[in-house]
Amino acid sequence: QVQLVESGGGSVQAGGSLRLSCAASGDTRSTYCMGWFRQAPGKEREGVAALYTGGVGTYYVDSVRGRFTISRDNTTNTLYLQMNSLKPEDTGLYYCAAAARSCTSGPGDLRVSWYNSWGQGTQVTVSS
Repeated sequence: QVQLVESGGGSVQAGGSLRLSCAASGDTRSTYCMGWFRQAPGKEREGVAALYTGGVGTYYVDSVRGRFTISRDNTTNTLYLQMNSLKPEDTGLYYCAAAARSCTSGPGDLRVSWYNSWGQGTQVTVSS
């Protein structure tokens, strides 16, 4: 349906910033909600941020609200995650995902089961 490729990960010190990118290709016409997820070793994958492609609705998990910003360039079909004031607990493999459903601007937008297309992931490591 849609192919996703993440980039922009790396290693930074606490307090630093990174911007992740996710290039979407294929048939994106049926994609209405996109999100960023992360997974640390030994932990479950968790939703970080979501964005409604047809409007301005966004949602963030409490732990990143105010520090991270999700956005999309509709011209290039690229999803972004700007991460500021990074903390060691932000370390993990970050994935972008797409769903053929609208976002609700609520916690449901961060449910892994709602998404059907995933990228390969990009590693983010934050040191003290």
